[in-house]
Amino acid sequence: MALSPMDVTQFAAVDTARAARMLSEVRSARLSGGRVPVAPRPVIEQSWERMLRSGVDPEHDFRAGLLSPEEVRRRRESSPLRHVLPVLREGLLSVADVAHHIMVVADDDGRVLWREGSAPVLRRADGLGLELGADWREEVVGTNGVGTPAVTRRPVQVFASEHFVRSQATWTCAGAPLTDPRDGRLLGVVDVSGPLETMHPATLAWVDSVAKLAEARLRELHVRSLERLRAVGAPVLARLDGRALVVDRDGWTAAVTGMPYVDRVALPRPSAAGTGWLPSFGACLLEPLGEGWLVRAAGEPVAHGAVRIVLDLGQPRRWSVRVLGGAEAWARELSPRHAEVLYLLAVHRAGRSAAELAQDMFGAPARTVTVRAEMSRVRRYLGAYLDHRPYRFCEDAEVEVLLPDDPRDLLPHSTAPAVTDRRRPAPGRPEGRPASGS
Repeated sequence: MALSPMDVTQFAAVDTARAARMLSEVRSARLSGGRVPVAPRPVIEQSWERMLRSGVDPEHDFRAGLLSPEEVRRRRESSPLRHVLPVLREGLLSVADVAHHIMVVADDDGRVLWREGSAPVLRRADGLGLELGADWREEVVGTNGVGTPAVTRRPVQVFASEHFVRSQATWTCAGAPLTDPRDGRLLGVVDVSGPLETMHPATLAWVDSVAKLAEARLRELHVRSLERLRAVGAPVLARLDGRALVVDRDGWTAAVTGMPYVDRVALPRPSAAGTGWLPSFGACLLEPLGEGWLVRAAGEPVAHGAVRIVLDLGQPRRWSVRVLGGAEAWARELSPRHAEVLYLLAVHRAGRSAAELAQDMFGAPARTVTVRAEMSRVRRYLGAYLDHRPYRFCEDAEVEVLLPDDPRDLLPHSTAPAVTDRRRPAPGRPEGRPASGS
C-alpha cells in the first residue's frame, strides 16, 4: 500500500501496529542512508535532519538533570502559563484521562513544569524520562511533541518511530506552542501524550484549539491589566502639559496626552526610573506608576547620528534586534514574523516592495495587505531606521546579521519561500558556513 507522507497518521488510526512497523522501517532506512519505503512527513524529516546535524544519538536516550522541586516551583510561580492552566485543564484533561493520555506543559526552555492525567500513563512517562523538571528540548531528546513545536512554532504530532530516539517509539504525542499574544514570544508548549495505541489523528487539532483558547485568555488578561493601569494613569496625565503616556512594563500603551496614540513603545531593557531615550519618542523621563511607567517628554528628540543595527538570528528560539550608537543603545526581542521581515530587509539592502515581500514571505505577491500590516507594526519600534517605497533600512545605518553556524538552522520555524531557499548552502560554500548578512 503506497502512502504519501501526509497519510501516515490517518493510516495509523486504522491500523496502529502496521503504521508503527512501517515508520520503524522508514526511520531505519533514513538513518542508515538507505532507500526509504515512504517519505517521512516534511516536519519530521526536517527535524531528523536537525538532530543528525546536532549529534543527538538515535539509539540511546540522553536525560539532562531534573530541576529541583524548588526550581520547578519557582518557574511555575513566574511563568505566565500559570494563568491559563484552568483553560488547559478544562479543555484537555477530561478527555485525556478517558483516552489514556496525559497533559504536559513545558516552559520556553523545554522544562516540564506541569504533568497531569491518567495515573498508569504517568508511570509509563516516567520510564521515558517525561518527568517534572525534565528537559525535553528537541536538541536534547530528539524529535518529540514538546521540543519540536517549540522550534517550528506550529502544532506537531509525533507518532511511533517518527520520534528520533528509538526508546520513544512506543509513544505518541501532539503538542502546540503557546505564545505571548503581546509580542509573539514563545512561552512554552502544551502536549498531550500517551502510549502508541492511544493515537488518534484528531488529537493535534484538539490540542491546537485548546492552545488558541489559552492564548485568547492571555489576551483578555492583558486588556484587563491595561484597563487597570489606565484608571490609575488617566488622572495623572490630565494634570500634565506636553507629550506623555502611561505604559505597562512591556511598553504597551494604557493612556496618552499631547501626542497621537501608539500601541506600544520600545522601553529600554532593563527599564529603570530616570532619563532615557525611546525610539520615535526621543529624550524622556521614566517614572514608576502602578504596574507600569509614566513616560514624559524631556525635550526635543535627540539626533541619531551614526547607527549600527544588529539582527541576531543565531539562537534557535530567540531572535532580537539591537540598535547601537545614536542617542542610546536599546534592544528588542523579535516575534517569529518580525524576525523573517527584518532578515529579508537585511539581505535586500536596496529594498523590497510590498509585493516583493509578499512573494518572499508567502509565495503570493498579492498578499500586500498582510505585508503592510506587519511593516506597520515593525515601524512602531524601528521606524526611525526604516524607509518605505520600497521598504528598506536607511542608507546611513550599518546592518549586521548574526546567523546560525549552519545555514540550515536559519529561522527553523519559517515556511517563507525566501527563507527556505537561503537554508540551502550556496554552490561553492561548504555546508555549515552561513552567507554574510551584513
